[in-house]
Amino acid sequence: MTDLPARSATPEALSDPLLELTPEVIQRVREGVAISQNPIVRQHIASDLEKLSAIAQGHIDDRVSGRFRRWVMRRFIKTFFRVRIENPHYIPTTPNVLTANHLNHLDPFLILAFVPPHPYYYILGDARTLYNKRWKRWLLGWAGGVIPLERWWKEEMTVMAAAAQGREDLVELATTIQQDVPNGSSIQQMRQIDQAVQALLTRGDGIMIFPEGRLGEQEGRMHPLKRGTVLYAMRSGVPIVPVAIIGTKDLYFRKRLTLRFGPPVHLPHQPRPKRADIDASLARLEQSFLELLPQHYQEPKGPKLFRRWLNHLFW
Repeated sequence: MTDLPARSATPEALSDPLLELTPEVIQRVREGVAISQNPIVRQHIASDLEKLSAIAQGHIDDRVSGRFRRWVMRRFIKTFFRVRIENPHYIPTTPNVLTANHLNHLDPFLILAFVPPHPYYYILGDARTLYNKRWKRWLLGWAGGVIPLERWWKEEMTVMAAAAQGREDLVELATTIQQDVPNGSSIQQMRQIDQAVQALLTRGDGIMIFPEGRLGEQEGRMHPLKRGTVLYAMRSGVPIVPVAIIGTKDLYFRKRLTLRFGPPVHLPHQPRPKRADIDASLARLEQSFLELLPQHYQEPKGPKLFRRWLNHLFW
């Protein structure tokens, strides 16, 4: 994905202060580094990248039936939650770039459970959060359809910045991040992913992207959107379909979650998009999300059974 500056999806997102390095944030960074160092995770990432190379060369990759994958995901999701689908007439049935706000690591599984088996969606997402738990590695390894992105997290960049500014207690952790965590700047890997995405869309599949590039912090709000989303759509000539995910920021047993689909955003087909057209297309996508996201979200009242366990399960 081309690494270009981001834009804001809401006025509040224009101000993005430096992340506060609480003990919880530092612990998350340590856990993230450990995931990157995990040889099993490295093996999964390497395997997926090899598959992407094969796809880019026109080979068919191993994957389960889209219908069977949806059935498994739906049974899995419905075991814990109730789900409402809004505007189902906008659910796409042709190749597209499906985009959603991102509140929880549950989100890609939730979407896969309720979109049609065709087109077959490939999840383009952070490699470590896709493979940080054994059950995710098993489920995604079995189902296929993963495009792993390796990059530094915002928390990690904050740790490195703090260490450079004199936080001696973080120097060792910052050094480990620089040595052991890929930062996402590999031109070869970005080109590999870009070629695979174009090949997938050309052969009739779909791409699922969370254009914020990280988890949102509040229902109804989004972080600045990355430009890679519109680049993929413009280069391939397929529409972008926005979907608002509502209710996944805080999970508990039998909570009602909502997928609110929006009309497709058709962008100009440009193999080499111009900067002005990229910005205009991103503005259209931002507006689509503003029209879909809830204005004043309120968490339902009542008991929140298994809240701690479910939020930890889908971290």
